[in-house]
Amino acid sequence: MSEHAAREARALVEKLGVKAPPVPVEKLVKALGVRVEFNPFDDELSGMAFLRDGKPVIGVNANHHPNRQRFTIAHELGHVLLHRNRLEAAVLVDKSRNFIARDTVSAAGTDPVEIQANAFAAELLMPKKFVRQVLSESARDLQDDDYLISLAKRFRVSLAAFQYRLESM
Repeated sequence: MSEHAAREARALVEKLGVKAPPVPVEKLVKALGVRVEFNPFDDELSGMAFLRDGKPVIGVNANHHPNRQRFTIAHELGHVLLHRNRLEAAVLVDKSRNFIARDTVSAAGTDPVEIQANAFAAELLMPKKFVRQVLSESARDLQDDDYLISLAKRFRVSLAAFQYRLESM
């Protein structure tokens, strides 16, 4: 399942013609007709994906760091593209909770649907091809925090997300 999500993300990056980091996730969602709305949520809630009048909307916590917001947008886009049937079912079954939320449950990485959305987001924001490319540009020590921070900034992701990406590759 995660590999399918990564393939979908790679296809989007190629379709958009992105050649180097950072991937313009905001431009991508707009090109796909997905609306992004920023609202101040409780700190535990990073974002959500839902349908409004049949059109996908991604809600993002306006209080979070821009790097976290980018990951949330990418994660929720994964839900929109990979789990549309769940969004549609949520609207029909439970009007009080007609969204898929990015919260502590999704961050825990135990739910298969959330694992898939996280894999999609990681590949979208930090494509393996780009990560390998930037690592090959210099033979620096991956234990060097300053170097890793500079790479995370280049991809416009958190240091934690970049380190996790390196470990998963």
